[in-house]
Amino acid sequence: MGTKITVIIPAINEAEAIGLVLSDIPKTASQIIVVDNGSKDNTVSVARKHGALVLHEPRRGYGYACMHALEYIQERAQNNPELTPEIIVFLDGDYSDFPQYLDTLVDPINNQGMDLVLGARAPELMEPGAMTLPQRFGNGLATWLMRHLFGARYSDLGPFRAIRYDKLMAMKMSDMTYGWTIEMQLKALSMNLNYTEIKVPYRNRIGVSKVSGTVKGVIFAGVKIIGWIAKHAFFK
Repeated sequence: MGTKITVIIPAINEAEAIGLVLSDIPKTASQIIVVDNGSKDNTVSVARKHGALVLHEPRRGYGYACMHALEYIQERAQNNPELTPEIIVFLDGDYSDFPQYLDTLVDPINNQGMDLVLGARAPELMEPGAMTLPQRFGNGLATWLMRHLFGARYSDLGPFRAIRYDKLMAMKMSDMTYGWTIEMQLKALSMNLNYTEIKVPYRNRIGVSKVSGTVKGVIFAGVKIIGWIAKHAFFK
């Protein structure tokens, strides 16, 4: 028996991309959960066709979708402890990440005692235009602040990440919208978790981003990032 890995993929209107994402996930994943966050297209039917378990979360927000999946996993594990996952992998449904890197992502957890592994989007491995100027600025500012305020070693807030299930549940995640990723990274620091990054490629997403593709998304994401860093620095 290998490590029990559950992949969580929040998705809104990703019918064109979700099949490609699911097809590229290695067979080492024990379960794949797609959380439909209010799609108006065929995301659900395509995901089911490719073998994913589909959950529905009507409240819009990346964090809401992730938390819905975790609540499902927790309830299922309470009823049958043997189904408790060891590692949770988060992955976007727009095909900007490379799902085939999953085994590389979880390897430091399995073999190096890591609790959290971030897929850092390496500039030299990135397609031109894959990250917008606001994304690059936000990532740069957030990681710079975390390095200088907390001594962190983060270089990215990339969504493709793996974390031990028990450590994730101990975090008691609370951000239900744009701040999910940075909340996890900040709580990993405060909990003194072992973490590392691996370089991963990144490509232009299929379709329009719900965050960087809108002015509202860019502003809200920026506010969330700065808000979480300030909270961690001054209001712990």
